[in-house]
Amino acid sequence: MKSSAPYRTGQRLPLEGGLPLRLSVNPRARRISIRIDTRVGEAVAVAPSERRLIDAVAFARSKAGWIAERLAARTAGAALEPGAVIPFQGRTVRLEATGNAAAARLVDDAAGLRIASGGEGEAFSRRVVNLLKRLARETLQTRTDFHLRALGQRPVTLTINDPASRWGSCSPMSRSIRYSWRVIMAPPPVLDYLAAHEVAHLVHADHSPAYWSVVHGLVGDHRPFRAWLREHGPALHAVGR
Repeated sequence: MKSSAPYRTGQRLPLEGGLPLRLSVNPRARRISIRIDTRVGEAVAVAPSERRLIDAVAFARSKAGWIAERLAARTAGAALEPGAVIPFQGRTVRLEATGNAAAARLVDDAAGLRIASGGEGEAFSRRVVNLLKRLARETLQTRTDFHLRALGQRPVTLTINDPASRWGSCSPMSRSIRYSWRVIMAPPPVLDYLAAHEVAHLVHADHSPAYWSVVHGLVGDHRPFRAWLREHGPALHAVGR
């Protein structure tokens, strides 16, 4: 039987002025929301069901001015090339070419913090990303295990990927957690909050007050960390784009 909903998840349609809008259904969402996908440069209207997408479209149309401002202000991609400076664990790190084919490595000495890598062009960029992914996996595994022990939870399967805008996700049934490697560029307390956020979903799959109580027990007041990701997240998602 075909759905009677006028819109479907994944559908794209223009707003006033040709602003790009994509529709998305997230059954875990508790309300209609709008976010900006910095990777592709479009707004995303999120609803808890396809029947509610009609409300999401109406909400997006009422926020056309805000969407236009956010799209216009989105951070341009920063290329991963020799001489570039990118965020790393709340600091900045300069990318440096070694002139050979060596893998990228993190160096912190009298000359300052930098990532030295071999390769040219795409090969250089790929080596840098591979290093950042490895460092993200190591750090997130450590903090995830810490919070698992704090809650008396069994180990989980941890995956590192590069989603368009999300920082992490948890599947309690399969006991798997996925993280964006880009969070290694954020300050360590923000990364720690993300690990706590996802581990807490093993206790409560929703975002109910009971869930946030678990998060608070792990990291205290989570609001500054969430605010940091909202403010600086687009810049992290733009690195290497």
